[in-house]
Amino acid sequence: WLSDLLEIAISWLTDTADAALSAWNVNETLHSLVIDGIFTGIGSVLSFLPVVVTLFFFLSLLEDSGYMARAAFLMDKPLRKLGLNGRAFIPMMMGFGCTVPAVMSARSMNNQRDRRFTILLTPFMSCGAKVPIYALFTRAFFGGHQVLVMSAFYLTGVAVSIVVGLILKHTAFHGDAAPFIMELPAYRLPAPRNVARQLWDKASDFLKRAFTVIFLATMVVWFLQYFTFTLSPAPDMAHSMLGVIAGAIAPVFAPAGFGTVEASTAVLTGVMAKESVVSTLSVLAGVDPDSAQMVTALHAVFPTVLQAVSFLTFVLLYMPCVAAYAAMRREMESGRLATLAVAGQTVLAWAAATLVFQVGRLLVLG
Repeated sequence: WLSDLLEIAISWLTDTADAALSAWNVNETLHSLVIDGIFTGIGSVLSFLPVVVTLFFFLSLLEDSGYMARAAFLMDKPLRKLGLNGRAFIPMMMGFGCTVPAVMSARSMNNQRDRRFTILLTPFMSCGAKVPIYALFTRAFFGGHQVLVMSAFYLTGVAVSIVVGLILKHTAFHGDAAPFIMELPAYRLPAPRNVARQLWDKASDFLKRAFTVIFLATMVVWFLQYFTFTLSPAPDMAHSMLGVIAGAIAPVFAPAGFGTVEASTAVLTGVMAKESVVSTLSVLAGVDPDSAQMVTALHAVFPTVLQAVSFLTFVLLYMPCVAAYAAMRREMESGRLATLAVAGQTVLAWAAATLVFQVGRLLVLG
């Protein structure tokens, strides 16, 4: 209901700005930039702010109660089967909030081997930036089962990290993890001030990215969609710069079931910030992401539920945003290893999405 209230406010503000620009006879290109670019793009991300803040709120409660340290202690034994110790649990848990601080928190690991190993597995956790994508698609394709489907994707990410961890343990990261010693803090009721401070830090970080990286991505998408390579207004999507670029890479995703210009564009902008996937799809469709028209637009891009599941599988597993990649380069102290990690993760995502689509299609045809 909080999201609904914010959506109403954003929709009212967009309509008001649209009417004002029309009344002032503003240039058509500038009008499109403001409404189709800024308001549609940024508004699509802000409308999911309550969902993301709620996730951060409960993570803050866990951290401030003293539970996280105990969870790390309890997870030491199962994590040792992956070649890690209990300290790895905290970065992985934080990965459900944001990959960047999760990667940075791996500094607590005792040696370089454990630190790098943990960083490689952390991006498989569904960060808060993926919540808007899951929320949009589950509402459009899985009405009445949103919680079940979203939970399934979260658990899939964890399962994939376990499989990858077992493979890495027996290949690139031989040996045992360092001994785990941690002083357990006393249980306590979360302090409202501490929770509020953590919540504000995480929410403000989300908003800063919404008005910086995502704003830039939205502007780029609008510009590429609106103009041709000769910088004249594009008569349609296919003749725009965006249509040509996305059309060139779309065949790569055809085996996975979403080889369209719209889906390919969303994948590209998602590299800048995962929230941009939602804003890109809404900008390309030219509709509000929370409207009935957005559901119709999604069904046009992904005609079947299987294609939507395949796309979500790719989004779940492919490389994190550029900010997370930068953090990985810094914390792993190896640009080459970080690049190999994100490249391998993207290839794995493509293979998993292709497997989901092809097997699903065989089952349906069978």
